[in-house]
Amino acid sequence: MTNLPVQHHHRRSFFPELSELLEGFPSWASLRPTFGNHIIRVEDETKEGSYEVRAEVPGVDPAKDIDITVSDGVLTIKAERSEKKESNGRSEFSYGSFMRSVTLPAGADEDAIKATYDKGILTVSVPVAEAVAPAEKHVTVESAE
Repeated sequence: MTNLPVQHHHRRSFFPELSELLEGFPSWASLRPTFGNHIIRVEDETKEGSYEVRAEVPGVDPAKDIDITVSDGVLTIKAERSEKKESNGRSEFSYGSFMRSVTLPAGADEDAIKATYDKGILTVSVPVAEAVAPAEKHVTVESAE
C-alpha cells in the first residue's frame, strides 16, 4: 500500500473576505480625532465650586494657537498646530487642528473663566455657583364668565 500525500483543497467563497472589502478604505485609526501625530485626550470634571476641562494639546504656542470662546452656556476650545521640517533640500509640512465644545453646567460664571497651559496640557476652569432653583410661582386662572 502506498502512502500518497493528502492534498487539501480550500474552497474559496463566492463572497470576498471582509478584510479584502475594507482594503480600499482609510484605516479606522484615521477616524479618531488627532492633532498632528497625537490622539487628543479631553477630560472634564466637576469639583466643589468649579468645572474643569483639560485637553492634551502638545507643541503649540498657547497665545497664538489656542482660541477659547464661550457663548450661550457653551465653551469652545480650538487649537491648531503647524510644523515645517527641512533637511537635505526637502521640506515637509505637518499640521493638525482640533475643536471641542462642551455645555457648561447650570450656575457657571462665564465672566470668571480662566485658562492655563502647562507642559502640553490646557486646563480651563469655570467657577460654578450652586444652582438655585427658581421660586415656585402660581398663576391665577381667570374665569371667562
